[in-house]
Parts: sequence; C-alpha cells; structure tokens
Amino acid sequence: MKKKPLLVFIPFILTPATSIASNNILSVHILNQQTGKPAPNVEVTLEKKQGNNWVLINTEKTSNDGRIKSILPDSPEKPSIGDYRVIFKTGEYFKQQGKHSFFPEIPVEFQIDNLDEHYHIPLLLSQYGYSTYRGN
Repeated sequence: MKKKPLLVFIPFILTPATSIASNNILSVHILNQQTGKPAPNVEVTLEKKQGNNWVLINTEKTSNDGRIKSILPDSPEKPSIGDYRVIFKTGEYFKQQGKHSFFPEIPVEFQIDNLDEHYHIPLLLSQYGYSTYRGN
C-alpha cells in the first residue's frame, strides 16, 4: 500500500499590525535617565525637509512605555527617501514634574535612505543633557 503525503493548509490572517507594517518604518522611544523609567505623554513632531523648509507630517505623544511605535501617519501613500527630523517637546514633560530643563525641545535630524529598513530613534533624556542614536 502506497502512502499519500499529508497536505496541511494554514491560512494567513492579516492582523492590524501586519497590515500597517509597510508604513511602520519609523519609531521613537524616550527613557528618562534620571529615573530609569520611560517618559510618557511627551509630544513628538515629525517633519520632512522640502527644499529649505521643514514640513510638518505628524504629531504624536509617547505612550506609557515612552514609545511611539509608528510616528508616520497611516496613509496609503508610502514614505519616501529624504531628510527628516523629530522634535521631542521635553520642556513640558519636565514642567509637569515640577522640574526645570535646559532643553525645552530636542530636534534630531536624520536621513531615511532605504524604505525596506526600520528606523528607530531612541532618546536618553535628563534635565541638562541627552543622547540619541540609530536604534533598531
């Protein structure tokens, strides 16, 4: 008796996370270095350089874990290669904690040059200093 191969059909289900994955190429995260905790409710704007001007693309606030998982707005239009900047509005964050900060805003300029990669901009923050890098 000849055995027949067993064929298994596994359907692919699109979830909201996978359906927006193509536009989810840019995320940010803020960690308060003084407390060692995420910085929630910080306004972050995203701008794109066009000529000599910066054009506002989106404004979001960080979640309770200090993240914006996708700062590019949901759009059928794909993101494009170019110069961008995120501006972390940190002055209001520290003011809400009753603290002074030397940097009311922290602009971070960067280039998106490959639409098949994910760009992550973490910000390590304190009242009088900050650092950032390209994360993943």
